[in-house]
Amino acid sequence: MTYDSELDMPEPSILLKHFPAMESGVRESNLQGVRFFKSTQPIPRRPMVYDPGICVVAQGHKTGYLGGRDFRYDANNYLVTSVTMPFECETFGCPEEPLLGLYIDIEMGQLNELISGMGLQAEMGRAAERGLPRGIGPAALDEEMADAVARLIKALGSETEARLLGPGLMREVLFRALGGTQAPVLYALAMYSGSFSKVAQVLRIMQRHYADKLDVEHLADRVHMSPSAFHRAFKEITSESPMQYLKKIRLTKARDLMVRESMKAYMAADRVGYESASQFSREFKRYFGQSPAEMTRELRAA
Repeated sequence: MTYDSELDMPEPSILLKHFPAMESGVRESNLQGVRFFKSTQPIPRRPMVYDPGICVVAQGHKTGYLGGRDFRYDANNYLVTSVTMPFECETFGCPEEPLLGLYIDIEMGQLNELISGMGLQAEMGRAAERGLPRGIGPAALDEEMADAVARLIKALGSETEARLLGPGLMREVLFRALGGTQAPVLYALAMYSGSFSKVAQVLRIMQRHYADKLDVEHLADRVHMSPSAFHRAFKEITSESPMQYLKKIRLTKARDLMVRESMKAYMAADRVGYESASQFSREFKRYFGQSPAEMTRELRAA
């Protein structure tokens, strides 16, 4: 079968046409806020954390697990994450057909400007009346979104194009996402008031100050909510209680310190706010499926 133009090709082919050659792992692009990823092997279900952004898979697929439900994102469905979200993820890729994709950060100023320019304030209000959305979910990769992402990937192949065209193309991708089924998640993120915005504010606090002594009462007071209302809203959005979420963030940060800086487990535990090394070890094994010592031995053997 032949195609008259690049835009007539099937969507996955559009995304793959200019995808950069790279080793497995994550690679920064020529534009801040966009990262490429690749996996040539299947990766079993494991904990991970996504920051606010749009994840587009060009080939292969991933399955996310959160709060008793699962969702797939692949070459036909991109993922929108509106708040820093710990969840579990399984990756499907192989040497013959590796998982390939990119992650595009959401810039709040740009999001607010687009919502205003598109006249979406009324729709945003109606979305708020329907209740709090989950902070993460997939949306269909339609033709317009696929085209915008494909042009972004192409531009990232050149430092000059990335610098001059990249920001506008990132803006277009966000524009297309505001027309997709996960738009309510983005509306909620942009709201200056309301429970979603308050929980998002607390999530930012927890990301910056995860090693501090934090409790529900203190966090609720920071955003002028009652502890019960805050706890309920937090769990609706993240599928976790505030303290369970904080635990996952601390454990993830500790693992990063151990992997990237070769930090000893007890030092990483102290750095992220654990007072008991034994408690840290128990919770680490429960969350990641292996103890800190087992992970360290595995890293040394690799």
